[in-house]
Amino acid sequence: MSDLPVLDAHAAFVDVGSEQMHVSIAGGPPAVFGTVTTQLHALRDWLLAQQVRSVAMEATGVYWLPLYGVLEAAGLEVVMVNGRQTKNLPGRKTDMLDCQWGATLHAHGLLRAGFVPPAHIRDLQDYMRLRADHIALAASHVQHMQKALERMNVKLHDVISSLTGASGLAVVRAILDGERNPDRLLSLCDIQIQRAKAERVKESLRGTWDAKHLFALRQALQSWEHYQHQITECDRQIQALLPQANDKQPPTDPANTKPRKRPGPNAPDIGQLRHILTQICHGQDLTTLPAHTEYSVLQLISEVGTDLTRWPTEKHFTAWMGLAPGSRQSGKRRGSVKRHRNRAGRLFCLMARSLARSKDIALGGFYRRMAARRGALIANIALARKLAILFWRVMVKGMQYVESGLAHYEARVLETKRRALRHLAKQLGQELVPLPTAA
Repeated sequence: MSDLPVLDAHAAFVDVGSEQMHVSIAGGPPAVFGTVTTQLHALRDWLLAQQVRSVAMEATGVYWLPLYGVLEAAGLEVVMVNGRQTKNLPGRKTDMLDCQWGATLHAHGLLRAGFVPPAHIRDLQDYMRLRADHIALAASHVQHMQKALERMNVKLHDVISSLTGASGLAVVRAILDGERNPDRLLSLCDIQIQRAKAERVKESLRGTWDAKHLFALRQALQSWEHYQHQITECDRQIQALLPQANDKQPPTDPANTKPRKRPGPNAPDIGQLRHILTQICHGQDLTTLPAHTEYSVLQLISEVGTDLTRWPTEKHFTAWMGLAPGSRQSGKRRGSVKRHRNRAGRLFCLMARSLARSKDIALGGFYRRMAARRGALIANIALARKLAILFWRVMVKGMQYVESGLAHYEARVLETKRRALRHLAKQLGQELVPLPTAA
């Protein structure tokens, strides 16, 4: 270390904890501060008095967030680093030594900054993650409703597609109000259910109606309704926040956009969401891409923001999300390193599953070919990487670049199928005759 040049003699490093913050400047003697608000302000003032311009920290749980906000508001450069970069040398490990070692690395310019979204994207991220927690908790109470019905030997959830749909909720509420007649309960269902599943629904509604299980069903329904109200409140907050993230973007013409895709059951109820997302994404309508819905685009923006130039290439972007394979080489030995997929990477994997059975999209064919050779898990990650590349290219290079690339890819897939068909016909001693095209 003594031979390396010191790039910033006032670079600081903070070892973040739940109760104490250990701070060192360029590897000097550490200072210790508390984590209450007044102590965080005292830490900020001490750094400014020491003429510190750049502060590095590890992203430890959620403990770094209050300090990050205080230092960011003070105009300091805050560098969030991966803990693997600051791993200390073998020997005694203490918070004092850790902050000194991190400050030494930061002073020599050996720490690489991680990605932290801007403030307005972090606000959107908090609401979206809170909303996702409510969705998960609501789903657990749907399982409680199903369990209560099973205990009463009511098989309604096995006959209809969704217990929380209009028909399922109407029947459940009528049961809790005291209705037991299967014919009357069937009349509350959708007309299509009455036509196609009338006898099955009536048979599924003949139960034991035990009081304790009815009580459990009522509580599960009330809990589910509570979280639906919480989700709606989150939607209102997100709707109020979205225009603030795009107050400088010119409006787009909704008439030039394609028809809206059918939203999923957990999609936010926000008016003109597609139009707002198009404005936020600098006029690029990402919902025209395969597997990209309004909800998925909103989730992705809340995780990565709209400025994807932070990643120099698409390979940097996919590697950051954990969708690119790692490498390990020592002499002639080569191996792979399993990468951890972050939230954005898991979102792309979830989106990739929707293309697994698609027949009209070349990406669906890619998934099926890859799954036949390497298995479904590898195919899902490989397809998620392709979707992430499309997302990065639209946000950095524009929709026209991506559309021409998709058209070229689909044409190449068709030519591959034609070549395989000609080869098969030659093996069988047959001849292919193309159909005449319509005038």
